[in-house]
Amino acid sequence: MSVWSRISEALSALSRGESLSRVFEQLRSAPERRAGFTIAVIALGAKMAKADGLVTRDEVTAFREVFTIPPAHEASAARIFNLARQDVAGFEDYARRVASMFAEDRAPLCDLMEGLFHIALADGKYHPGEDTFLARVAEIFGMSEAQFASLRARFVPDASPDPYMVLGVNEDMSYQELRKAWRALVRECHPDRMIARGVPQEAVKLAEARLIAVNAAWETISAAHAGA
Repeated sequence: MSVWSRISEALSALSRGESLSRVFEQLRSAPERRAGFTIAVIALGAKMAKADGLVTRDEVTAFREVFTIPPAHEASAARIFNLARQDVAGFEDYARRVASMFAEDRAPLCDLMEGLFHIALADGKYHPGEDTFLARVAEIFGMSEAQFASLRARFVPDASPDPYMVLGVNEDMSYQELRKAWRALVRECHPDRMIARGVPQEAVKLAEARLIAVNAAWETISAAHAGA
């Protein structure tokens, strides 16, 4: 069964008036987590849209860059978005349920955060409300301030990204430690590893941008050490 077929099935099981957050309770096993990941990106993206007050066509396009939605399932994607916007449950409740869904392996939560950053920056702006929203979601996901800062450094174009922050390392670490951290991040970007941890294949393309940023940061750091 495809991810979108599983999503449609999960939505059809909702009773009238039941919260979308109930879906996350149904998608905790390995195969279903791919559908849960997709629903989480849409639902949290819908909640985030309220942070800057509107949903732009760029944000919709950004989601389509991450996920290929078959025409037959576009209505399901739209339903998730609308349910999330209308749901009385707040984004923090959603975030907690998503975090619980990936409690055994938290790596997909970082992948999900990348998807949300991608959508937030789709219109070329990073609203303060979006920053507050994403920081709180990251906190609920159990990410450290350093991990969130690393993500932010790669996505937010308010300054040249600090290469050490991009890799999530400290400048006083040895060259060997820095290289080890870089290689670990490169391994995390491998498509097979992402799919194995419950990320839909469509979302793996986010790793391409991550790998470019990670390698660029390493080149800068490596060059600095070579010249030292």
